[in-house]
Amino acid sequence: MTLADANSSSDHEQLQQQSGDGAMLYVPGGTFRMGSDRHYPEEAPVHRVTVDGFWMDRAPVTNRQFRQFVEATGHVTLAETAPDPKDYPGALPHMLKAGSLAFVAPKRSVDLRNWGQWWTFRFGANWRRPYGPGSSIRGLDEHPVVHVAFRDAEAYANWAGKELPTEAEWEFAARGGLDGAEFAWGETFTPGGRQLANTWQGEFPHENLATDGYAGTSPVTAFPPNGYGLHDMIGNVWEWTTDWYTAKHEADAPKACCIPENPRGGREELSYDPCTPGIRIPRKVLKGGSHLCAPNYCRRYRPAARHAEPVDTSTSHVGFRCIKRERRHER
Repeated sequence: MTLADANSSSDHEQLQQQSGDGAMLYVPGGTFRMGSDRHYPEEAPVHRVTVDGFWMDRAPVTNRQFRQFVEATGHVTLAETAPDPKDYPGALPHMLKAGSLAFVAPKRSVDLRNWGQWWTFRFGANWRRPYGPGSSIRGLDEHPVVHVAFRDAEAYANWAGKELPTEAEWEFAARGGLDGAEFAWGETFTPGGRQLANTWQGEFPHENLATDGYAGTSPVTAFPPNGYGLHDMIGNVWEWTTDWYTAKHEADAPKACCIPENPRGGREELSYDPCTPGIRIPRKVLKGGSHLCAPNYCRRYRPAARHAEPVDTSTSHVGFRCIKRERRHER
């Protein structure tokens, strides 16, 4: 089935109506090849995984939706909370202020091995003020909420009566029924020269050509959905999953009867960053890439791509979406 066929399928329209919530679509379960052996080492090895069917948000949670949650609960995000000195021994006192990481493009080409050339911790940056004091989300109601740490995404999901997806569930949904395909829509990144996701065009991080129409985040339905009718599974913002990060996948099961069913990732104690042994902050798996992913730097605009994110970290390019597992959904 082609992407166009999938997008116009009446079956998806019926499944959306059956969900009882126009913002969620049904993702049928099945067995698929998870990961990739052709790109970054953490994506390997390719292995077979089975997931049950579930309902998934049609798009990432938006600023409008997150505002409703905050107004209903009074939730204060991690980015709006000053760090506790006890949690960060040795930190300079003047740095222990509320804030978050924001992307700021350098004016010239820089060493791509040093991400500090384009990421800066902005005091006062949070979901309401994505670039710190003086910035706002006015006019961005339908853009994905950003500057949400894992606990913020989890709190929203609990309030909404939903859950966050596992890495396997997220990747299965992102593939849209195209098992093993390079991208969420097929094998070609820009078929016919058409941009099908919000990613970076130009030389990252200093040259943003924005030929896809967006220099930053985009409205969550600005680009075509995948075969399951889901928008922004690739690009725009990275999305939280519940899985603890591991440096690679488990190898394929030797027998078909042993294919993992609904896997839940690795162990928390194995998720710590080995490059910073003195910092014991666990990391979750992010999926999907973002508008900052570029061919010359981060080719993670693919379903198999994955990234480790500390649970206490929020940035201007990380958001989330929720699911409802079939067994918990009244049908």
